[in-house]
Amino acid sequence: MAKVDKKGIVRGTAGSVVYRGYRELNIIQGKPRKFEQTSASIRASTEFGLSSTTAAVIRQAFEPAYVHRDGEAVSRSTQLVYRGLRGSLTGSVGQRDLHDADLESLIGMDFNIKSRLSEVLQVSQRVERDEEGRLSVFMGALNAKTDLKVPLSISKPVSKYRLRFSLIGFNFRKEYYEYLEVKDLEFRWQAQLEAREIRFETLPEPDQLLMLSVSLLAYSETRMEEGYVLLNSKEFSPCAIIAAFHAEEPGEYPARPVNMELNEAQQTRGASIHNMCYEGNRLLRDQERRSLKMLAKTTTITTKRLPKEDENKVHFQPGKRVSFSSRS
Repeated sequence: MAKVDKKGIVRGTAGSVVYRGYRELNIIQGKPRKFEQTSASIRASTEFGLSSTTAAVIRQAFEPAYVHRDGEAVSRSTQLVYRGLRGSLTGSVGQRDLHDADLESLIGMDFNIKSRLSEVLQVSQRVERDEEGRLSVFMGALNAKTDLKVPLSISKPVSKYRLRFSLIGFNFRKEYYEYLEVKDLEFRWQAQLEAREIRFETLPEPDQLLMLSVSLLAYSETRMEEGYVLLNSKEFSPCAIIAAFHAEEPGEYPARPVNMELNEAQQTRGASIHNMCYEGNRLLRDQERRSLKMLAKTTTITTKRLPKEDENKVHFQPGKRVSFSSRS
């Protein structure tokens, strides 16, 4: 039912017409109608939704590392995850997750584009994984005065820097992530560091997809008891993912909602393990149910369209004798 408001603008619905107001205009438009989605559009929407919820988990897990992210980090991370899924060689659309994706698209992903890590920290870094599964970072020599490109608002009051390497293991099929290890490298604002290897001693679980980030934290000395105050802000908080490795045994897709149970080894380090707010597995299950429903519907329609056989038609079976009677 449409009504006229105090300004003389008609609002509401009348039959198949919708009346609404925008500033001083009265807009009339047709009532939106329901469109039946095709299987291809359902798969595409499932994949985009899965990309969005996956990117949200990654941002949540690395929040202690990046401290401040820019406003476009949400859409940017979703696009990079979606690109990785599209580059998958092992799963089809609507039937794959990040464990099937091309992880190269995530390497170099900045959480704050206002201070890109590659532009601020101009030092070579190489990440390797040994046969047991442990990671090592090989970092080139660093001169804090010349190899760190920081704004004057940071370089003037800064007393020391901290390079933080954060290693996190993910399993999206079991819906958990774990903070495996953090390595900090502290140095004064005028320091010169030799090339070095930073080795992580934690042995990841075989079902964990690994991501490693590097963030740069700047501190200024203060007379307070804490000694130092963090200078990072929304304008300067460089952090990026520098390496990602697939899980050796990611496991199967869950057929029902996940009720995570920690094994004995995980219970000893339970504080570092977190449940995900992840909707990807539910989306994949819904996609499978809708696909089966559409397949059953298509089969029913095809069966109904088959021509009916003539009831009076005589059917003969090969090899069977048939007798004919003649009228006298």
